[in-house]
Amino acid sequence: MLLPIGDDQVKGGYYPLFSYSFIALNVLAFVYQLQSPGMLVAEYAAVPAEIMQGQHLWTLFTSMFMHGSFGHIFGNMLFMWVFADNIEATIGNFRFFIFYFLGGLAAHAAHIWFNLDSAVPTVGASGALSAVMGAYLVMFPSSRIKLWFFFLIFRVPAFLFLGIWIWMQWSSGWASLQVESSGGGTAWWAHIGGFVFGVAAGLYYRMAFSGEEVEQEVYP
Repeated sequence: MLLPIGDDQVKGGYYPLFSYSFIALNVLAFVYQLQSPGMLVAEYAAVPAEIMQGQHLWTLFTSMFMHGSFGHIFGNMLFMWVFADNIEATIGNFRFFIFYFLGGLAAHAAHIWFNLDSAVPTVGASGALSAVMGAYLVMFPSSRIKLWFFFLIFRVPAFLFLGIWIWMQWSSGWASLQVESSGGGTAWWAHIGGFVFGVAAGLYYRMAFSGEEVEQEVYP
């Protein structure tokens, strides 16, 4: 399994308060989920068909803090740990807070567009994190991502890792349109929608903060 476990860190920026707080909140919510299997998902997950009817709109936010399995939350929180802090350290805490939730809403919008009548609940921070990765791609394309693969640890440029990642999401998203399914699975279009939003926001932030010096602590 290929996993990102680190990157070149921004030095001297804002403390990533919300990046770390979101990790804690997601973990706490998952622990709470384990105490009431199925109940929280039924109440707080986002269901496209209900959203289209104007019902339970708050679930667009609550679903971002829920996960379907240990592997689901582990992967998402690992990506949060690696990628979110550099964004927040650069643009600031409040901007990151707004950006994160707007990215999650953009991800929901893309998923719902392709699943208008779906009654399948949607959970996970993946959509908002896809926005984080989209912004990271344009703000820190040369940052080196530290990857773990069984007994090997190596580093690749962010543009390579994230480029391959979004290509996989895009391919899977188009493939999913060819198959009729009423069951659960990965919300590929949420990933794609969040990523596109993140790229657009990242371009804006890159221009907005182009006059500021952002130093990264690189691996030796």
